[in-house]
Amino acid sequence: MGNKHQPMAAIQITQVQKNYAALQALNDVSLTVEQGEFFGLLGPNGAGKTTLISIIAGLIRATSGQVCVMGHDVVSDYRAARNQLGMVPQELVFDPFFTVRETLRMQSGYYGLKHNDAWIDEIMENLNLVNKADTNMRALSGGMKRRVLVAQALVHKPPVIVLDEPTAGVDVELRQTLWQFIGRLNREGHTIVLTTHYLEEAEALCDRIAMLRDGKVVALDTTKALLQRVAGSQLRLRLSGATLPHSLQAIQVSADSPYTVFRINQYAEIEPILTTLRESNCVIEELLLQQADLEDVFMQVMNGTKK
Repeated sequence: MGNKHQPMAAIQITQVQKNYAALQALNDVSLTVEQGEFFGLLGPNGAGKTTLISIIAGLIRATSGQVCVMGHDVVSDYRAARNQLGMVPQELVFDPFFTVRETLRMQSGYYGLKHNDAWIDEIMENLNLVNKADTNMRALSGGMKRRVLVAQALVHKPPVIVLDEPTAGVDVELRQTLWQFIGRLNREGHTIVLTTHYLEEAEALCDRIAMLRDGKVVALDTTKALLQRVAGSQLRLRLSGATLPHSLQAIQVSADSPYTVFRINQYAEIEPILTTLRESNCVIEELLLQQADLEDVFMQVMNGTKK
């Protein structure tokens, strides 16, 4: 048998179950995040996203199944797996007695890194923390504390970075600053896993997306394919003159007053519709072509998988 050397996955999740008494938080979740990917994990509250991320980070144990980070099992090889991972949690957890710089130096020490000040300075520069370097953590605003959490996750230059709702309740400026820096790290080869409620953020950033519902993966594909597969585009027309011919009534998806709406999967479908309208003496007062967005996809997937 030819043994071709497959590149190691950044995160390999195999048949993971997590039960809490009667509740099944994760139900047979399997997925692979490749090295260098910007991967999105989406789902409504209670879908199992934070549980899955906590298992990846070794904070809780799966009931069954296996998770490896850069080839290291998160249970049997915990320390090595944890060294490969930078985790930005949802909750603001911090030690109130240290300054920002001291917090980041201590985090470096936790990973056994000496002489890490140049990288710490670069992180603080990129997250606009320089003028807060000597401020005590307890004196920072919520948005600034979140920046420090991100900085802490990056201090040991981990190849895999997991961000759990990193922009929840933060200002627009921080969101932009954060995404510029995380985008740069991704281009430099870091793997990013993101959970977010901001679907436009996921659509703009993620190469591939998994959607969770009730602890199961209900969609997993490239962002582009999800947008194409589930939604297509909408051709919205405001018409006057003659009534809509029968052939078009058959393919009309809705009459969203005052618009007549058709679903379009390819641009080539538009011309025949317009030709039929002209021949039927329908006058086009207004024409809009709306691309489906991730929110449309998300709603369709979630509604389509209800029990």
